[in-house]
Order: sequence, then C-alpha cells, then structure tokens
Amino acid sequence: MFLTTVLLRKRIPGKQWIGKYRQPRVVTHSMKQAMIRRLEIEAENEYWLSRPYLTREQEYRHNTEERRAKWEAFKRLVTAKLPEHRYMSDHLDHLNVTKKWTS
Repeated sequence: MFLTTVLLRKRIPGKQWIGKYRQPRVVTHSMKQAMIRRLEIEAENEYWLSRPYLTREQEYRHNTEERRAKWEAFKRLVTAKLPEHRYMSDHLDHLNVTKKWTS
C-alpha cells in the first residue's frame, strides 16, 4: 500500500499522521530507549508487588476498627446534613381548629 503510493507518487489522503491510510512513524533510537526504560520500571514494579509486606493472614481484617470508625464518622456527617423528619400531621394540624366531634 505505502510502497505503491511512493512508487506512483500518489499522495496520502487527508491528514498524513492519523487515519486508516496514514504514513507510519519512524522509530528512533531515543524512542527505543524510552520504551526500554518504561519496561524496566514496570518490571521493577512487578518485582516489588510480588513480595507483599504483610502475609495474607496478617492482612485479613487488619483494620476493621479503623474502617468502622471512618464509616461511623461518615454516617454522622451525612445524617447531620439531613433535615429533621416532618410528618403530615404537623403540616395539616392547623385544619383541625374548627373540627367538631359529634357523638
């Protein structure tokens, strides 16, 4: 495809760096070095993640008190923002002024 465009001196339609018929980018030496550096960093991260600080037994339920305290604080914060409960009897109580009970 690209060989024929070069040989027949056809132009690349539209933007030449994006799209289906784009011109491929040249891979430079610095691009290769950057890719190798990123892969080395990723390999080091995988190495450290494969050796956990805590064992599974130590990690299991190790911060339940702290999580519960945070949850209670969050619940208190949310309920403090809520208005107090209102009932229909409070809203309609003024209508009972002239109500007469018959026996």
